[in-house]
Amino acid sequence: MDTTLEQPAPARLITADGRARAVSATLRYASADPLAVHLDFPPDASLDGREVCWTFARSLLEEGLGQPAGVGDVRLWPCGDARTALELHSSSGMALLQFATPALRRFLLRTYAVVAAGREDAGAAVDRGLSALFGTV
Repeated sequence: MDTTLEQPAPARLITADGRARAVSATLRYASADPLAVHLDFPPDASLDGREVCWTFARSLLEEGLGQPAGVGDVRLWPCGDARTALELHSSSGMALLQFATPALRRFLLRTYAVVAAGREDAGAAVDRGLSALFGTV
């Protein structure tokens, strides 16, 4: 049976002039895709008024809670004990967000209750990803 977890994840979007704007987001994890976490933003949080979903490795979230982690489009690092920074890069630009670290840790622990670390069926996840990419070729 597939299980999906969702958890609200209020964030602060740090603007270019250093001010913070509250944005809502939702963390999502699905046992059918056990290596990934998803971060969903509602339309009012994006530049073009459409929902946005970022997907990245669950292991990246774990690592970024304790030390700077990630290269490329998604980077995380601790900002003291209470906050974690998340930097997202796309062709449209870069966004810097801050999340409450305890909320991210709670979400991560909930994902491990569904699929323990090291128990992910990577083969099935790769098969699903290839099928989505190539369809029925």
